[in-house]
Amino acid sequence: MGVWEIALISFGSVFVMMMIGMPIALAMLLVGLAGIWINISERTAMGMIGQLPINATMSYELSVLPMFILMGAFVTRARMSEDLYRLCHGFVGHMRGGLAAATILACGGFSALSGSSIATAATMAKVAVPEMRRYGYADGFAASAVAAGGTLGILIPPSVILVLYGIATGTDIGALFLAGILPGILAIVLYLVAIRITAQIDPSCAPAAPRADWSQRVAYLRRVGPILLLFLGIIGGLYQGVFTPTEAGGVGATGALAFALWRRALSFQGLVASLTETVLTTASLFLVLIGALVFSNFMNLIGLPAALSDLILTMGLGPMAVIFAILVIYVFLGMFMESLSMILLTVPIFFPIVTQLGFDAVWFGIFAVMVTELSLITPPVGLNLFVIKSVIDDLPIGKIYRGIIPFVLADIVRIIIIIAFPWIVMVLPLMAR
Repeated sequence: MGVWEIALISFGSVFVMMMIGMPIALAMLLVGLAGIWINISERTAMGMIGQLPINATMSYELSVLPMFILMGAFVTRARMSEDLYRLCHGFVGHMRGGLAAATILACGGFSALSGSSIATAATMAKVAVPEMRRYGYADGFAASAVAAGGTLGILIPPSVILVLYGIATGTDIGALFLAGILPGILAIVLYLVAIRITAQIDPSCAPAAPRADWSQRVAYLRRVGPILLLFLGIIGGLYQGVFTPTEAGGVGATGALAFALWRRALSFQGLVASLTETVLTTASLFLVLIGALVFSNFMNLIGLPAALSDLILTMGLGPMAVIFAILVIYVFLGMFMESLSMILLTVPIFFPIVTQLGFDAVWFGIFAVMVTELSLITPPVGLNLFVIKSVIDDLPIGKIYRGIIPFVLADIVRIIIIIAFPWIVMVLPLMAR
């Protein structure tokens, strides 16, 4: 069989295993090892299964993952999401569509601390949707604001996916963190614009809430001030070169622990639960990484990246056509895959091609994460939409589909802007050099 036939069978096998309920990490691992065994040699497959897990998990850069995961666990235990929402509610909730805007802003803040899209969506749904319902917001619009805001969790640093992208491609993780800041701010701005336009078109879907006085606002700000300073310290330290991303993870976890203890929100049982959650989450991420590396090595051994590159040259596709094709592929994959698996499965194949076409590795990392964000909220099977549905079980999924349209359009505009003006991604990493 040729390269294309083997690749088609391999990807098809992974998708079939996923459809029958097998975790994608195991699906990629089994298909990759079986493919190497059958198509290359038994010795190569056995050597890879013996060495690759050790080589992958012993990477020093990977130590940043448990630190940021632990930071997110401590912040969640301290009920930071509720305080962030109250703060944003106090400042913008009195405007038409203000509670939805507060949700986006709070999601941006919480995602910067948790680094997880699903965690952000699930946590903020419990806080924000009941509040918006109380003030008469349309159910679908309220839920969609949370689903869209949740996608910020994989872009605004510290981001687990950016860490794994950096490790898989050899890209500087600190540069990726800095590169994600302006696109993250742009995402928030465009979501706020989408909310404002939607509220103007249909005022009944997003009425104004009562205005908070300044004493309340100051009280809310005091409650979240220390953790916001911690986040600014982490980003500022990375920008100034004071510490590495791994050291930043240690600073963040220690600061979040101190914050949770200061608020008396962390019992001994809570500490044990946070540590256990961190171990389990880290182990699952490592397993996905190992499976993706085995599968991508198999694709490299059969020559798929080279074959794709030759196909592009033969067809005469320009760089922008290739980027658009990747965009379409990611949106399709987002119908039945979560963001981490998408990145780890596809980046080893796409990365050599896009860098050969002249795209910067840091820019492509941010682009890939942004397109993955779009796939998380694109009907019919955007993962964040079903996360919200699982948390708010009395909400029909059809209402979420209708409510998410303005946010999908905002994401499309953002991707176009990033393609047209790549300096938005690159300016902070270049200034920090």
